[in-house]
Amino acid sequence: MKASLHSEESFATLDGTGIRYAVFLQGCPFNCIYCHNPDTRPFSGGMPVEADELVAKIRRYKTYFKGGGGVTFSGGEPLVYPEFILECERKLAAFGIGCALDTSGAVELSESVRAAVDASELVILDIKMPDEERYEKFIGGGIERPLKLLDHCLKSKKRLWLRTVIVPGINDEEKIVDEYVALLGERLKGVEKYELLAFHTLGFSKYEKMRIVNPLADTPALGTERLGELQKYLDEKIERITGRKNG
Repeated sequence: MKASLHSEESFATLDGTGIRYAVFLQGCPFNCIYCHNPDTRPFSGGMPVEADELVAKIRRYKTYFKGGGGVTFSGGEPLVYPEFILECERKLAAFGIGCALDTSGAVELSESVRAAVDASELVILDIKMPDEERYEKFIGGGIERPLKLLDHCLKSKKRLWLRTVIVPGINDEEKIVDEYVALLGERLKGVEKYELLAFHTLGFSKYEKMRIVNPLADTPALGTERLGELQKYLDEKIERITGRKNG
């Protein structure tokens, strides 16, 4: 089985537990206004890669995965290649290597997508906006598919993390954090961790290189202090609902 590979990172630490081998696949159905990797969005480009080829490469790093590490499939949107991911997951599992999925939930919850999700050890799901209107406006797609994936993970008791990028002027207020909490509600009881991420400007040069318009070219990065305030606010809301600390 083949997929289109954008890039790889052999010692990633931000895409799951422990040391990860991060696989970034090419192509994404969404068109997020704040995307920091616009070069991963087009379905053209990337390098074709066979599952066996990738697994053989990853196996060489197995010794570094002790202590909860493993492989994370990201993108782009990794679940546009569910059969490829499932083949990799099964073959890596045979060598004692677990896999995580870092997904936006942008794809239909097909049988093959369910199988790839079910074979993963961890799903990291990006909940981008708190309602349909803002999904359409800022993400270029609807909220239904991400919520269906979320509900499938909860029903199957999948280990689940949620993430949301906080963008100045778009969703950086406490009242909007309240909207995310209202959207998720009792679902939060099945979520291990909900993490807010800061919008940054590190990907701006990619827009210039690709000669495409950066819709947030005048938007500053979110400061760490403000991110911390919003994360603390969210943590308190989650603890009230779940009776436990976030994360």
